[in-house]
Amino acid sequence: MKTFSATLADIDRKWILIDAEGLVLGRLASIIAMRLRGKHKATFTPSMNMGDNVIVINAEKVQVTGRKRDKPNYWHTGYPGGIKSRTTGQILAGKHPERVVMQAVRRMLPGNRLSRRQMTNLRVYAGTGHPHEAQQPEILNVKSMNKKNTRS
Repeated sequence: MKTFSATLADIDRKWILIDAEGLVLGRLASIIAMRLRGKHKATFTPSMNMGDNVIVINAEKVQVTGRKRDKPNYWHTGYPGGIKSRTTGQILAGKHPERVVMQAVRRMLPGNRLSRRQMTNLRVYAGTGHPHEAQQPEILNVKSMNKKNTRS
């Protein structure tokens, strides 16, 4: 018997909707990364982009545990002395709270060309609305998967 290797014709993508309200960031990001890669499917092939399209709403209401809300996030502008930082709490309270979820998921994927293609299947929105109603996404209830997924 040969090992199954998926082709483009074998890929079946679904649309998944996840409500991030009250969910712990790291646990949520690991579930999203698994769905983006397609590791939940029996036909998983590591070299193919076979994951689902994931829509995350209420990204501003995601929870971080411990003292991670005060953890600085650094970036560099490219100019001399251009190191900048902002805490996770400041980003969540600012204009773009969806960037916290995007960065957490990006760091859980392998650092290669395929993961950059897989990140295009992720859509994160700060509020409850999203423009993907026509795709009829399935709702994935992450809260019911494990009681540790929510912060008490």
